[in-house]
Amino acid sequence: MSESADAARRSLLELAAQLVAVSTSAEGTLAARMSDRFPWMLALSPADQETCAADVLAAARASFATNQPHLAIAELTSWRETATAIAAGLGSESLEWLEDSSTIERP
Repeated sequence: MSESADAARRSLLELAAQLVAVSTSAEGTLAARMSDRFPWMLALSPADQETCAADVLAAARASFATNQPHLAIAELTSWRETATAIAAGLGSESLEWLEDSSTIERP
């Protein structure tokens, strides 16, 4: 096994341990329990927290079923980066779309 494959496997097992801990608790919703383990989820809206929880859990199941750790790791990383961007204030600015497209000649 390569070093990168071993690292991916370790990351997936760490995620699995956290998901097992979250899923065995009966208090609150899945999203609330996951937000406790992954505090960055609190930057997401409540609806996005629910979607994130479901997406990460589904990706983890797919990773274990197919022996492809990158599926779950990529999903978790994607959501964490989204939460980080939201926390930084990105995406809350109004956009101004340019109506007129200009053609620029080659130099």
